[in-house]
Amino acid sequence: MRKKNRGVLILVIVLVLLLAVYFGLRAWNASQEEKAEAEQEAATVHVTDTAAEDIVSLKFNVGNGDLEFSKEDDKWYYTPDKDFPLQQSYPEDMAEAAGSITADRELTDGDSLDAYGLDDPAYTVEYTDAEGNVTELLFGDMTGDDYYVMISGSDTVYTVSSSVIDALNYSLEDMAQLDDYPSIGSGNLVKEVITQNGETTTYDSEDEDQAEDIAAVAGGLGAVTLSEAADYSVEDEDLDMYGLDEESRITVEATYTQDDEEQLLTLYIGNEDGNGNRYVMLNDSRIVYLISDEICDNILNN
Repeated sequence: MRKKNRGVLILVIVLVLLLAVYFGLRAWNASQEEKAEAEQEAATVHVTDTAAEDIVSLKFNVGNGDLEFSKEDDKWYYTPDKDFPLQQSYPEDMAEAAGSITADRELTDGDSLDAYGLDDPAYTVEYTDAEGNVTELLFGDMTGDDYYVMISGSDTVYTVSSSVIDALNYSLEDMAQLDDYPSIGSGNLVKEVITQNGETTTYDSEDEDQAEDIAAVAGGLGAVTLSEAADYSVEDEDLDMYGLDEESRITVEATYTQDDEEQLLTLYIGNEDGNGNRYVMLNDSRIVYLISDEICDNILNN
């Protein structure tokens, strides 16, 4: 019995030693990783080092026209038109890219600025932080996959990955947050009411005599894609340009089911654009979309 107890005790001691070695190795590996990260960070040359959340404005032109964004109450806006439906992830990612640029190389005893294309920069990127500090970055010629870069007012030239420009290389249209459009078809369309020139036409799915009409208008409603816009923040006084003012527009009210609940979609259909499309708006949206004449004709059962 004593031998058996002694054997168990030895196994417990061995297990404790193995656990101690295991946790000791984990702690040592973690400390080595932290050390390596600290050494790498110490060796990293920061061209800019501003937290993205501290950046309150961005201004640049990297080939898609002059773009300027500003942040108020933690929300980003397109500065020239605050009503533009800006998708927030774009300026957030841009602020992250501009504020945390690291250099592949820092050039010492370099040539004159014209040797790097910095006397006439290809691009300029400017941001302002919450303290009002303005940082302007000048991008010159490319060397391989890198740009020559310097901060305005500094004499130091760096080489920086072209991915910085890639993160900014979007048009304003790319950054638009378009409206969601529901899935509508003959299986869930309950009713469509069209009002035009003071007259109302109703297509009801419960009316068996209108089965073909319901299928036609449901096909039109189901074919709509909100992908092309003519105006991203139309003013009320400009609605008549598109035939979308109250007196001119056609109103389509579509009742449909979603998750066993009835929903209402309101579409306003305006003039033709001369290129095979018509101007269309969703209720409560300020975006004027372009939808093909064929789809609009189907929606109106023309």
